Amino acid sequence: MTISPCRSSFFIEYKDLHQLLLAVQEKCYEQRSQQIVSISLAIDFIDPLVVLDKFAQKNTLNFYFENKSKGEAIVAIDAITKLDISGENRFNKTEEFIKDCLKNVINFGNTNQPFAGTHFFCSFSFFDQHHYLDYPFSSATIFLPKLQVAVKNSACTLVVNHLIHADINIQTILRELQDKIQTLQSLVKSSPNIENYSANFIKTKINNAENFKYSVLSALEKIASNHLRKIVLADTLDVRSYNSFNLFKSLNNLRHFHPNCYVFSTSNGKGQNFIGASPERLISIQEQQLITDALAGSAPRGKTPNEDAANANNLVNSTKEKHEHNLVIDFITQRLSQLGLFPQILAPRLRQLSNIQHLWTPITAVVPANVHPLKIVAQLHPTPAVAGAARDIACVEIRRYEKFERGLYAAPLGWVDAKGNCEFIVGIRSALIDGDRARLYAGAGIVAGSDPEKEFAEVQLKLQALLKALV
Repeated sequence: MTISPCRSSFFIEYKDLHQLLLAVQEKCYEQRSQQIVSISLAIDFIDPLVVLDKFAQKNTLNFYFENKSKGEAIVAIDAITKLDISGENRFNKTEEFIKDCLKNVINFGNTNQPFAGTHFFCSFSFFDQHHYLDYPFSSATIFLPKLQVAVKNSACTLVVNHLIHADINIQTILRELQDKIQTLQSLVKSSPNIENYSANFIKTKINNAENFKYSVLSALEKIASNHLRKIVLADTLDVRSYNSFNLFKSLNNLRHFHPNCYVFSTSNGKGQNFIGASPERLISIQEQQLITDALAGSAPRGKTPNEDAANANNLVNSTKEKHEHNLVIDFITQRLSQLGLFPQILAPRLRQLSNIQHLWTPITAVVPANVHPLKIVAQLHPTPAVAGAARDIACVEIRRYEKFERGLYAAPLGWVDAKGNCEFIVGIRSALIDGDRARLYAGAGIVAGSDPEKEFAEVQLKLQALLKALV
């Protein structure tokens, strides 16, 4: 039998890990405490989506995140510890929860390899309280997974987190770890194919088109009277399939159809998943270097190169679209400055996706060690790109116009690690999956000069792009 380099390296480290676990157990016995041992190992390349398909259970939390253009993907399975909260202090409480957990973590392995060490996975809803009590996700869920597999280019890292206490059986932990590695190794050559299929839905129910257009007209009146400058109005599409939706195949389609987006999925441990392909990053921090996206103002892609170029040219030169875009830039720079950061605005550019193109301005900053990523998330969410301006007024109006729970739609989803690195996206172009039912979400920014017919068409364009991927 041949043993891969990764498997053999684990056997070399096995004795050291055994000694560490025994020492931690002894400490737990003496102090009557519990500690978390976080084990990081380099393993052979595995597709994290295949890991999700193999290990995910309906009754456990999981999280999946992929950015094909960056060569990154990460999957987190099951929770060793978690927190569900709601209310206006949810970001602060999340930060405190993470810091408290990290006091009890002991690392084993090389924590300098990509995605090694403890990562906390977070999903927040758009509003800090739900209006509709039957919405299946909490306003905030944060968890430290039992199993994590991540890819950065060709490097693959396994992280296994274990809760250690005085009565635990160390041999059982080691045996389970070996079993996990062997199961993962059996998945190394698995690579899913794109699913070619025709949509097979029983019915599609879209909220009344006239209602959406009426909301746009009403919002335009409020903008004209200077009540607000912008509002983002969303709509939903409810679909039902003849069979339960296949999470694995749907996500695989999303990453093939939308290679320039963040493909994501997060579960609630009760059978529902929130998935999507978002073009919008809220914040990314690597080694104290922050980057965020001002992404607002859009136009469809053209059917020919000439039409595509004309659409792009109209977008870049549109006073209305530039106004909408500048509202977002001004908001982000102001909010980062309030935290004591010094934002740098990079050159504006186009973000061209498969069916739509956006005005896009990256903004960077250096993050001081005393500013936790969750403080920045709290400061930025929601941006005018998904709420409006003035933000607080827009949020009140959104509640009035939209007759459904936004939930995780247009809200921050992502991870943060022990070193202050993080990646949070905005959960747009998304769907709530529940067995054979799905609710798709999409929105459009309304500013002076918006046309109800065009805004409705933009929302439909976004909804259809998502619908095309669902299996």
